[in-house]
Amino acid sequence: MNWLCDLMEPRVMDDDMLKLAVGEQGPQEEAGQLAKQEGIVFKDVLSLQLDFRNILRMDNLWQFENLRKLQLDNNIIEKIEGLENLTHLVWLDLSFNNIETIEGLDTLVNLEDLSLFNNRISKIDSLDALVKLQVLSLGNNQIDNMMNIIYLRRFKCLRTLSLSGNPISEAEDYKVFICAYLPDLVYLDFRRIDDHTKELAEAKHQYSIDELKHQENLMQVQLEDEQARQEELEKHKTAFVEHLNGSFLFDSMYAEDSEGNKLSYLPGVSELLEAYKDKFVIICVNIFEYGLKQQEKRKTELDTFSECVHEAIQENQEQGKHKIAQFEEKHLSSLSAIREELELPNIEKKILECSADISELFNELMMLEMQLVEQLEETINMFERNIVDMVGLFIKNVRSLMAQCRDLENHHHEKLLEISISTLEKIVKGDLDEDLPDDLRALFVDKDTIVNAVGASHDIHLLKIDNREGELVTRIDSWCTHLVDKIHKDEIVRNRKRVKEINQYIDHMQSELDNLEYGDILD
Repeated sequence: MNWLCDLMEPRVMDDDMLKLAVGEQGPQEEAGQLAKQEGIVFKDVLSLQLDFRNILRMDNLWQFENLRKLQLDNNIIEKIEGLENLTHLVWLDLSFNNIETIEGLDTLVNLEDLSLFNNRISKIDSLDALVKLQVLSLGNNQIDNMMNIIYLRRFKCLRTLSLSGNPISEAEDYKVFICAYLPDLVYLDFRRIDDHTKELAEAKHQYSIDELKHQENLMQVQLEDEQARQEELEKHKTAFVEHLNGSFLFDSMYAEDSEGNKLSYLPGVSELLEAYKDKFVIICVNIFEYGLKQQEKRKTELDTFSECVHEAIQENQEQGKHKIAQFEEKHLSSLSAIREELELPNIEKKILECSADISELFNELMMLEMQLVEQLEETINMFERNIVDMVGLFIKNVRSLMAQCRDLENHHHEKLLEISISTLEKIVKGDLDEDLPDDLRALFVDKDTIVNAVGASHDIHLLKIDNREGELVTRIDSWCTHLVDKIHKDEIVRNRKRVKEINQYIDHMQSELDNLEYGDILD
């Protein structure tokens, strides 16, 4: 650590430090002075240098959302933190600090160059998100396990690695091992890897590498399968019917139903339960398949709407460009005529004509915008009616199918109650031939106890069905409301932006005309 840091008080990044650093590194000419007067906008900063400032804790960096390069070397930082918003970061230098653990880099998906040279790191991990990593400097740390090298195989873009000064660099097989397990590496410890070393490494570790590749391929297949399952699940969630393509809902009804599980051992209940489950799952699958079909219809409706809106805006913009092109051609000609005119009354007349042309253009552009607003309003209202109707029909049919699930549950409840009462009567008379588990027999002390047990099981099942239906209805209602609200808000924003553009253009043209000086013209 730099000796200067030891003489300074430990510091935490604050706004004052950041403003000072940006000011020092920004342009010093007129533009830089103007920026200082008007205030520094951190989000516009692309590079930030904070070395040799005795920084102990990283903080307040969230404002630098477009930062590409961050230099924090030669401080006393102990923990990597506060980088969550710096998703555009490409280059990060944290060398010569007191960092013990690699962490806090999960959002830096664009990082290509990372330096953690001269810290206290003993393990290479938590870099998984850095899929674009090309240069990694970890020299002068405390890494002592060669297995850390295998972790780096996942970084397909890694070409430069520095590990000198770590305990592992003293191993006899250090260089050959790294070249074998990281065959795409070009530079190791600031030296280019020669072909001879690569060939030697491949020959020496071929068997181990082949075995590792086999394991990696198996893991890759498992990973792809899991990703496919997650993508499929997301598709089902988008349709609001996840976990309805099987027995999940039915199984969840019994997961917390201790009484129902006990009662399943009653004579005849096993067959009853199996038939119940088969019919229940069929209804769930019907809801699932219907939900996917309806999702496709909603998607088609939304895609068609978006295409109509895009085409309407594009056509309107083309008409506006055409009118502006016609105006500018005439306007340039008029300005030339004004400059060539020698008589003051004629100049004033031509300027008035130009001003009238500008006003006419303004009216035409605003008329086009008003027509577009009316067209889009009609399109949005039609889409809103359609999507609300589709959602309403979907909810109605889902509720109808869920009602069938309740009917099945009610029927099962009645049959289970009949079997339970019949079993109680047999127990009282001593006519029960079957042996019952002790926890089940404990329910048959009297009629109220068994009726309450069957009723409690029934209530749990109905609650599960109600909750799943309520969740589906609430989520799709919320989706529909937010979608429609967003479409209306987006149109308001678009309209305001367009009106502002028109006004700025017209003001510019009028200002240009107003600033014509007769003296310049007459010259």
